[in-house]
Amino acid sequence: MSGNSIGLAFVVTSFGESHGPAIGCVVDGCPPNLQISAQEIQRELDRRKPGTSRFVTQRKESDEVEIMSGVFDGVTTGTPIGLLIKNSDARSKDYESIRDKFRPGHADFSYQKKYGIRDYKGGGRSSARETAVRVAAGAIAKKWLKQNFGIQIRGCLEQLGKHKIKFEDWKFTEKNPFFAPTSDDLESVELYMDELRRAGDSCGAKLLFVVEGMPVGLGEPVFDRLDADLAHALMGVNAVKGVEIGSGFDSVSQLGSEHSDEIFPDGFGSNNSGGVLGGISSGQNLVVRIAIKPTSSIRKNRNTVDKDGMRTVISTTGRHDPCVGIRATPIGEAMIAIVLMDHALRDRGQNRR
Repeated sequence: MSGNSIGLAFVVTSFGESHGPAIGCVVDGCPPNLQISAQEIQRELDRRKPGTSRFVTQRKESDEVEIMSGVFDGVTTGTPIGLLIKNSDARSKDYESIRDKFRPGHADFSYQKKYGIRDYKGGGRSSARETAVRVAAGAIAKKWLKQNFGIQIRGCLEQLGKHKIKFEDWKFTEKNPFFAPTSDDLESVELYMDELRRAGDSCGAKLLFVVEGMPVGLGEPVFDRLDADLAHALMGVNAVKGVEIGSGFDSVSQLGSEHSDEIFPDGFGSNNSGGVLGGISSGQNLVVRIAIKPTSSIRKNRNTVDKDGMRTVISTTGRHDPCVGIRATPIGEAMIAIVLMDHALRDRGQNRR
């Protein structure tokens, strides 16, 4: 199986399965002399880990990261950084009843048809469990970007199912289990999530990411456009079905006189472009949104087929998020950081900034 790496100058290669002994990644291309510790990486992982509230999967994983290589006396050496996270709370028995059935909306069908074999326990390689290592790698990229450019990457929940979340302030995102940027008590959202869990169903979500402190010039004008690489990275996250840069699909109803961001001596008059012009960063805030589909693993009975193509019914038991979007904010931030660091290193090599 190929396609487990992302980046050209800053390369992240992930490995491992949901119910295997561990998951991990190799981070190659990080410059030397960056101070980084397991504790700093752990802070990002703790934002994503399961079991943090009743609204997410109750799988109890500490997600404790181990730095296996590439860091000496707390400083990167420029060699590959190995990161390992051991799995400690897998319950493979939950999947025995569906080992020969394909879960609708999941990767089971396509994996089996493509490879002729699949790890049915927890989804194996297709499980969102794998995204923990992306968050770990993203923690390194976040620190490097902050230190070298002053870049700050923040994400929040804009919509959960039919519930739209009003934006008040970024500070509220770390004060509730939804990464919601509001001081509201979110009682209606909590009740909605409890209802979904009782019904054995799920919902989708929309997330917003804003990157401040962006330099001008990251990205290439043709195939390696910054917005294209961001879309590629974010669409590579489990359950993501849509990516918007700037005004995104709203630009369809805009006129050219509305959408094109006028330029003045003191800067741009608007930011419909989302901070990217011609595939290259403009220096404005980078604005990205992602749409996340409802969780495919639900308890409701659904029609499907087994590995022999025979009709059957399936209900997925076990511990699953009623909305995977709740824990996706740190994942999206990490993927954006990985792409930005890759482009920053490529730009530095080409233009000697």
